[in-house]
Amino acid sequence: MARARLKKRSVLAASVAIVAVLSACGSESGADATSAPATTTTTVAPPTMTVEPVLPPPSTEAPPPQTTYAALDGAYYFSSPDGLFQCGIVTLASRTEAGCQGTTSPVPPRPEDCMISWGNGIRVTNEGEAEFMCSGGAVYTSGGETIDPPLAVGQVINADGYSCESTAGGISCTNDETGHGFRIAADSNEIY
Repeated sequence: MARARLKKRSVLAASVAIVAVLSACGSESGADATSAPATTTTTVAPPTMTVEPVLPPPSTEAPPPQTTYAALDGAYYFSSPDGLFQCGIVTLASRTEAGCQGTTSPVPPRPEDCMISWGNGIRVTNEGEAEFMCSGGAVYTSGGETIDPPLAVGQVINADGYSCESTAGGISCTNDETGHGFRIAADSNEIY
């Protein structure tokens, strides 16, 4: 009988424990049902503002063009405004010439006597019309680490019997005595 009472007490204790656990599960906070409901606090961040810096309007003035080209060993070197062509007026032992080197199109067929780079520029000399160049390297450059100063659109260099002008349509160089010359640009050229 003592054993039966002990069994009843164990069942009763287990039942009370189950009821306690179940009532605790019914409340989110684990408190009994008679406690006050939990309050929720919401914090709203103040609005953020982005302030853009006020910059001055871009300048519409072009930088002043370089108008003085000093002779370097008897030559005047310059580049086209876009840097695609290196040009010069060069006095050699046998002749004086003006020319520009750079990629242009169209280029006439390579002559049979040209075994090196063909059509990478045009030059005009003391005699005859201007012609495409057969050259193995840069001819119209001062040899510095950077390209030579650009000849701004509208500027002209007159030296040693030649005139070279920078226009929106390219660089033109003319032999002042013969009237022969050329115009060169990336997508067009002419020889006269």
